[in-house]
Amino acid sequence: MKKIEAIIKPFKLDEVKDALTELGIQGMTISDVKGFGRQKAHTELYRGAEYVVDFVPKIKIEMIIPDVLLKDVVRTIEQQAKTGRIGDGKIFIYDIEDAVRIRTGQRGEGSIS
Repeated sequence: MKKIEAIIKPFKLDEVKDALTELGIQGMTISDVKGFGRQKAHTELYRGAEYVVDFVPKIKIEMIIPDVLLKDVVRTIEQQAKTGRIGDGKIFIYDIEDAVRIRTGQRGEGSIS
């Protein structure tokens, strides 16, 4: 099993979610996050006053998937989240040793579907 964490632009969430659902992904966790990378801070105007936005709003998608879906899931997120501009995001992939469904005690890949 693998854990996928994808940091994407907020307006791309629906496209990514819909494409992953078509792949058969049944569960994911979505969080509103803020951060910066190469995109860095930028200046904005609010009621005539200029201020610096240090952290850029992003969406973090987390999911645990079977190993066999890894390439398809990563490719799908890449294709759907890409705008071609700086700040499109990142995808992180982690190995998962085990998973347990709390309600039933079921373990392994069966517990994530």
